Amino acid sequence: MHDSLVQRIDTTYVVETPEGIQMQAELAGVIPRAAAYLIDFLLRLVVMVAIILFGLFFDELGHGLILLSWFVIEWGYPVFFEVLRDGQTPGKKTMNLVVMNDDLTPVNWRTSVLRNLLRAADMLPIGYLFGAATMVFSRQFQRLGDLVAGTVVVHKVEDLPNVGLPKVDALIPDMDLTPEDRRALVAFVQRYDSMTSERAEELATILSGVTNKSGQANTQHLYGMGKWLLGAKT
Repeated sequence: MHDSLVQRIDTTYVVETPEGIQMQAELAGVIPRAAAYLIDFLLRLVVMVAIILFGLFFDELGHGLILLSWFVIEWGYPVFFEVLRDGQTPGKKTMNLVVMNDDLTPVNWRTSVLRNLLRAADMLPIGYLFGAATMVFSRQFQRLGDLVAGTVVVHKVEDLPNVGLPKVDALIPDMDLTPEDRRALVAFVQRYDSMTSERAEELATILSGVTNKSGQANTQHLYGMGKWLLGAKT
């Protein structure tokens, strides 16, 4: 019973990559998601009111413009921002939320279109009651669209600044790493500013048999993996 309660209040979402690396994020609950939706709704409403006022001057042509605009804004707005703006509509960006696939990779056109088409079902019977109920009873706070598309909404973690980190690209580890290995790599990267390049290369040599690299290439490889474990993207 105690374990069950802990699981229910713990919003940490953990997935493991094929390389054996654990990735985690904090799931977003009903309240921040509702706030994000309200912001997006108000933005769409303002745009639609402006289009309606403009379209009234053009009779039948204006009516067609209004209907077409409503369809594009209602259904295209979330898809456009989720796919082309890193999973964040303006509302989600304001609330620091992001939509991701359930393996914590960015959403694509297919998953975004699918999750948003099913908003029609989530709206039933009124005011997103079905969607809210689904989120409450879902372990990952997923509404129907999320369950079918395989997506989750999580709190966005701000990118780490590159100040004090090696000037190398973050690199997804290409080997199985134990928790101790991950801690060692992170510590290695965090000591970047306090070590000479010679000392860093000397320490990196200990793992040359694992990376199958030597010299500076080995050091850069380890730095890249350590940066990725720290959450840096570049």
